[in-house]
Amino acid sequence: MIFLAALLVFVLDRLTKIAAMSNMSYGQSIEVLPKVFHITFIRNDGTAFGLLKGQNTFLALLSVIAIIGILIYAVTHKRIGRGISVALGLVLGGALGNLFDRIRFGCVIDFFDFRVWPVFNVADSAITIGVILLSWHILTNNVNVKE
Repeated sequence: MIFLAALLVFVLDRLTKIAAMSNMSYGQSIEVLPKVFHITFIRNDGTAFGLLKGQNTFLALLSVIAIIGILIYAVTHKRIGRGISVALGLVLGGALGNLFDRIRFGCVIDFFDFRVWPVFNVADSAITIGVILLSWHILTNNVNVKE
């Protein structure tokens, strides 16, 4: 389940980024819902909120560490519940998607723009949702992370 979720996220992330790069010029913004939601093509060499700007190598290394950690967990834990599997798959797929960008372009391609939040992408969304699901599962199921 982890790898299927990761594959789906990675493919969706790549397809949406390819669509943005192929159909828009850098910095172009298309209004979808007036004053609410735009598709804005940008390149981000940091993290959300402009943090760690220009730290592409460091951020790529963090992605690699997270990916390796998830892979080790998946291989060493044979019975992983569906909730944790989906959560880890979302994080894995998102980390792979953004790592691909960092290696290929030296930055991450972003395009979802709600104007009240930094511009983001499918991978960012998957990572965020995965971390929230994993946190929720741990908090509500009394999970022992040493299992």
